[in-house]
Amino acid sequence: MIENPVPWPDGARCAAAITFDMDADSLLHLEHPEDSITRVSGLSMLRYGPEVAVPRIVETYKRFGIKQTFFVPAWCIEQYPKAIETMLEGGHEVAHHGYIHENPTAAGREEEAYWLRRSIEIIERATGRRPRGWRAPLYNFSNHSADLLAEEGFLYDASLMGDDVPYVLRTGKGDVIELPAHWGVDDWPQFVQSMDLDYMMPIKSAAAGLEVFKQEFDAMWEYGGLFVGVWHPFCTGRLARWIEVVKLIEHMLEKGGVWLAPMEAIAAHVKKCVDDGSYTPRIDRLPYYTERVSVMPLAGGGAKAAE
Repeated sequence: MIENPVPWPDGARCAAAITFDMDADSLLHLEHPEDSITRVSGLSMLRYGPEVAVPRIVETYKRFGIKQTFFVPAWCIEQYPKAIETMLEGGHEVAHHGYIHENPTAAGREEEAYWLRRSIEIIERATGRRPRGWRAPLYNFSNHSADLLAEEGFLYDASLMGDDVPYVLRTGKGDVIELPAHWGVDDWPQFVQSMDLDYMMPIKSAAAGLEVFKQEFDAMWEYGGLFVGVWHPFCTGRLARWIEVVKLIEHMLEKGGVWLAPMEAIAAHVKKCVDDGSYTPRIDRLPYYTERVSVMPLAGGGAKAAE
């Protein structure tokens, strides 16, 4: 069903990355700038991520002997240095996730570039190296994002949803490897309920929510795809859910033929395969559109695209 699978290392059937977006309380300050600091219950829920869940996650990864990727807004790096130290001590990748989870699609090119570059500087100071990967906050990848990533030398993006395997974003500024995911592997629809964040979904049991991710992984394992979990420490790092995550990791390892790796390593492998000709990726040329698509009403009903 996947016509063009990547030749994964050591003959692995699929690749998998369990990525965490450690947004912490950046979300609340962005959503409610006037009174965020008075929303103590919401703050406590989100601070659970860096203060309780991240050490739990890193300790579990250590037990399994795996390295993974954390996408962290630069403001959160400044606010929660101990969580970042924990990630780095575990040998994990810290990747770019905006400054304070701002929306790139609501900014012009100059403003988006400012926050991208400011955050690169903060990440470099905290980790000792420039970030190689980026995930747009809330998947809000703008018409300028790909150009800016190429200009700044990013290896990969992890914001888009256009395939089951890695592909290439081609821009006038260069190419970027895309490591795609989708809402079905994101933990918000399964577990998040917050009046403060204006996001109210029926909360699933830990086992039911993780079953969704297990089915997504099993499909990728069967057909040679890439599984990317898009999770959040304050959410999936909660105890009952994390117990089920441990079971999922055990399931992955017991199946065998799984390359569990950080996103940077996966992107580097894909680029190597593209360069040596062992993998020919699908190419998306961005932006998809350079002019607004408008719809005009027809007399008597119906609609047509504006010419």
